[in-house]
Amino acid sequence: MKLYQVRKGQFVYYNNELHKVYGVKPIYKKSVHLIRLRDLTQDLTNAVSVERYKPKEFDSFIFNHKAYTLKKDRKAEEGDYILIHNPMPDSLDTYSLNEIEMVEEVDKHGVITSNSHGVKHNEYLLMVPGRATNCHPIDYQNTENVETQSIDDIGFNNFSNPNNELLPTIGDVYKMLESDTSFEAMVVATTNQTVILGSGLELTQEELMNKDKWEFLYNLLDK
Repeated sequence: MKLYQVRKGQFVYYNNELHKVYGVKPIYKKSVHLIRLRDLTQDLTNAVSVERYKPKEFDSFIFNHKAYTLKKDRKAEEGDYILIHNPMPDSLDTYSLNEIEMVEEVDKHGVITSNSHGVKHNEYLLMVPGRATNCHPIDYQNTENVETQSIDDIGFNNFSNPNNELLPTIGDVYKMLESDTSFEAMVVATTNQTVILGSGLELTQEELMNKDKWEFLYNLLDK
């Protein structure tokens, strides 16, 4: 792609993996600033190194360690994530192409997101947790040279288990329920089955997901 064709928000492939453009700064040699969707790490590159992809219904991909499938067969509900693929913002709105936001309110005309944007129902695709059986995985542009382990890690072959969206991820903030004093902590690292909180506390995923002991509050990306 040429630089004038690159726009903020576009989905692109870079190094064979799905990214989103979060900035274009022509004065720099590496003028295209990207964020890798599967783990939100940042990359800097140039226009000739990326190739655009336009997301559509039934595409599935990992966003922040969780799998989603894009659908439009139902309207979003409170707590759902949406991909704003057809932005038509009013004068006071600031959202743009392919922003991913959480829904806070729903009415017949559209939704209000956690970023206070009013988004009409025809502007977004619903991000349904998990990989639908008829989905089209778009995490990699070409899977021929991708190691089998990497494909397994992102659940390409695990379409029947949509529940990995429930697993703790970096930035999740939890509140301990079995405590005399208020105790809240953020997930700062995950390694296989172990979760490390900002306090230094280490516990298993199963322990942190026990709703009698811990309450999920929010993820920093949603604030």
